[in-house]
Amino acid sequence: MTWEELDWNALERLRTRFLAGPGPAPYWRSRSDLASYDLTFGERIGWKWDQVLRELRLRGWSPRGRAVLDWGCGSGVAGRRLLRSFGAENFRSLTVWDHSPLAIDFAVDSARREFPALEIQPAGASFLAGDEPIGILVVSHVLNELDPAAWTELGRLIARADAVLWVEPGTRDVSRRLGAERERWRDRFPLVAPCPVATPCPMFSVGQERHWCHFFAPPPAEIFADSRWVRFGQRAGLDLRSLPYCFLALDRHASATAADASRVIGRVEHFKPYARLLNCSAAGLEELELPRREAPALCKELERQRGPLVYRWRRDGNRIFAGEALIPPGGVPAAAAAAASPGS
Repeated sequence: MTWEELDWNALERLRTRFLAGPGPAPYWRSRSDLASYDLTFGERIGWKWDQVLRELRLRGWSPRGRAVLDWGCGSGVAGRRLLRSFGAENFRSLTVWDHSPLAIDFAVDSARREFPALEIQPAGASFLAGDEPIGILVVSHVLNELDPAAWTELGRLIARADAVLWVEPGTRDVSRRLGAERERWRDRFPLVAPCPVATPCPMFSVGQERHWCHFFAPPPAEIFADSRWVRFGQRAGLDLRSLPYCFLALDRHASATAADASRVIGRVEHFKPYARLLNCSAAGLEELELPRREAPALCKELERQRGPLVYRWRRDGNRIFAGEALIPPGGVPAAAAAAASPGS
């Protein structure tokens, strides 16, 4: 599929269906639907996955399981992004499933073209109902589509998985539903990300109902000078600059995060005299301020940083006066680097 072949009518129909919510029939009417989606809406989802996978690498995480299941695969963008990020040579197989046979065929064919040396196949009914261990379970943008039977099936698959990577839109409702899944599985899986600590999620504390756990992925800068993407954004009614997402990464073999870590939720708000942020830590959710005159370099760092904002703050009450990035831009955390060095 190229931009010249794009089916704009199909994209408009799909967008209307997305906004209307789940229905009784699959989205997809043809292979062209899937190809048009994969080039546009699917690519935007891919940018969210790129950001999540970038964060996992910066945290020093890498897959242990060599078999991947992309459940609810759609066009298959999530599974392909995982293979690209960590290298297809580090995996043995990719299995895909979707309630739409058209989507399964498209996802399988697309992955086989990109990764011809990898074993790629659709999931059979016996596999889904069985108890065979799953190396990495990939789940992407499905929360608004699940009926009770699908919820039950997904729960059984999570219980079989060695690791779970789950990305959803960054809306309040979806994020809080994903947070409920975090609480459901927290005692059975160590949390890799996004949480700074493994305590009960503070989003569900009394008085925090208006907040939700979400972040923003940076789209590629070149799309803003690309007339094809500009046209797509205008016709789809999308702000191409905004890619809100929420996610959950679980791994049975993960190590604990630093007990004094903090994570910035959403975006930092920058004003002339100070920066303001919503901070998540073992102490709960707190609104903190960073005066520019006390830490001008840190304020600039928070403005420029496009990666995950995970910090160890030095503060006085709700006022930050210094901070250390626990996930530095472009490198692994200091603790992970030390653990990986010879003789450690």
